[in-house]
Amino acid sequence: MSLETLAAPAARFTKEERDAGVAFLVLLALIVIGPFVAYPFFVMQMLCVALFACAFNLLIGYVGLVSFGHALYFGWASYVTAYAAKSWGFGPELAILLGTGAGAGLGVIAGLIAIRRQGIYFAMITLALQQMMFLVALRVKFTGGEDGIQAVPRGRLFGVFPLSDEMTMYVFVLVVVLAAFLLIYRIINSPFGEVLKAIRENEQRAISLGYKTDRYKLVVFVLSATLCGLASLTDVHWTMSGEVVLMTLVGGLGTMFGPVVGAFLIVAMENYLAPFGQWVLVIQGAIFVICVLAFRRGIVGELAGWLRVKL
Repeated sequence: MSLETLAAPAARFTKEERDAGVAFLVLLALIVIGPFVAYPFFVMQMLCVALFACAFNLLIGYVGLVSFGHALYFGWASYVTAYAAKSWGFGPELAILLGTGAGAGLGVIAGLIAIRRQGIYFAMITLALQQMMFLVALRVKFTGGEDGIQAVPRGRLFGVFPLSDEMTMYVFVLVVVLAAFLLIYRIINSPFGEVLKAIRENEQRAISLGYKTDRYKLVVFVLSATLCGLASLTDVHWTMSGEVVLMTLVGGLGTMFGPVVGAFLIVAMENYLAPFGQWVLVIQGAIFVICVLAFRRGIVGELAGWLRVKL
């Protein structure tokens, strides 16, 4: 066997794939050591919000659709998951699957209504739907109104692993988030993902090539809503929809790792700057203005440009 044959498998990886692989390993290392240097629950919160931001970026960064209502799927999936676990006695895996399915179902309904519009009209329809479901959440009995659903049991994963243990819970969240992140990476770098990018760059040209763009946009809308449901944590309020836009823009629109960095930054500010009260919003606004003026492509986008890598 020649040396060229032995080296052949390595040549299959492009420079972009190697760059993404290195960045992923660095991110994974930071996440693994996270619970040993910070409160595990705080790191879990960051991971869930990061997945939420990545799901949103799948829609805005790779298709160019700006949604102001993604908290709808994030929050309602939380209600369904919590209710299934507490009132129906479902195990954590079934409750999470049901919540994820709720996110997907709501994504289908909202997508069918909004997807035929573009630009500000699309954004306003998603915001209107989110606000409508926010008011429903305050009125219906099973959500607990303004108090929410309290004392949700964590249960045992597959009836074996107790999620009441923080490290067990952390490993579970980490595995789910990483699996979802790899799924998003696969979607983006598939032929389907290339069509999405073509729609973002020039939808009319994509239509002229024979692609039914409305179908592609509906599918990616539902995928984004489903992943938001999987990341479900709390908040169906419109401010959460605004925060995910902020996370994505600060981190880097249309990049794989930008939403993760943006989510970590925003969540960290909200927690560590909490003693400043309402000034946290002012600080966030100042950082957003600085990023828009100095980092047009977001933190990760500018870093990738300086290093000449694809992140």
